[in-house]
Amino acid sequence: MVCESSDLSEDRAARDVLELVELDVPEPQAGEVRVAISASGVNPTDWKARAGLTGRAPEDFQVPHHDGAGRVDAIGPGVTGLAVGQRVWLYLAAADNTYGTAAEFAVVPADKVVPLPDNASDELGACLGVPALTAAYCLGGDPSAVRGRTVLVAGGAGAVGHYAIELAKHAGAQVVTTVSSAEKGELARAAGATSC
Repeated sequence: MVCESSDLSEDRAARDVLELVELDVPEPQAGEVRVAISASGVNPTDWKARAGLTGRAPEDFQVPHHDGAGRVDAIGPGVTGLAVGQRVWLYLAAADNTYGTAAEFAVVPADKVVPLPDNASDELGACLGVPALTAAYCLGGDPSAVRGRTVLVAGGAGAVGHYAIELAKHAGAQVVTTVSSAEKGELARAAGATSC
């Protein structure tokens, strides 16, 4: 597992606060699921936390990364709808939790664990969490509400922008986006933007 020390400051590089350590495999409690992680996603919130910009430093240690994918390894009491061995993606794993996804195992509340279809890669699953959920939130939580409308997505080449374009386009919206270069415009068009 990768752990982050509680001694954080803006001038500390990752190599100064991250270390590879062996920890006991965490056990899921009531309402929790343990996932054997196969892919872990890195988000801006991860480096912002390390830089001390989120207002929350680890109390003792922190396994970083919010998003990931893997297989359900163990289920705590009271969890329904998930099965041991099932492929899943998870989000906000490190939010108010010691065990993020930069580890072999993460224990998270069951409501942060989502089944991953067989035709989706683990890498895709690990990239969904924070970016895709943020995009859905920015579209009002229900992308179908934008059907037949024109949606402007600022920063269409970034992860959140990419998912916002895909979700809005899938819902039946025409999507216009801003980008900072022709190359980024091609990325936005590939996601479904009609103009950049």
